[in-house]
Amino acid sequence: MKLLFWVLVLALFFFVLGFKRGRPERSTPPPPPRTDAPVAAAEPAPERMVDCAECGTHLPVSEALPGRGGHFCCAEHRSRFEARLK
Repeated sequence: MKLLFWVLVLALFFFVLGFKRGRPERSTPPPPPRTDAPVAAAEPAPERMVDCAECGTHLPVSEALPGRGGHFCCAEHRSRFEARLK
C-alpha cells in the first residue's frame, strides 16, 4: 500500500511540474519582433480618378484618353466632344 501511495505522489509531482512547464509565465514580456524577416511591400498609392467629359464615367487617369476638352473614356467620345467644339 505504501508503494502505491508513493507512486501516486510522484505521478502527481511530475504532472504538476509538466503542467507548469507547458504554460508560459505571465510575468515575462513577449519576445521582440524578428528583424531578419522580409519587409512586406507597401501598398501602391491610389490612382487619381477623372471623369469623361462626354458621358461622366469615372476612370483612372492612366486609362483615360486626353483631349482638348479634358479626359475621355474612349476615342468615340473624344471625337464627338471635339466635333461640337468646332
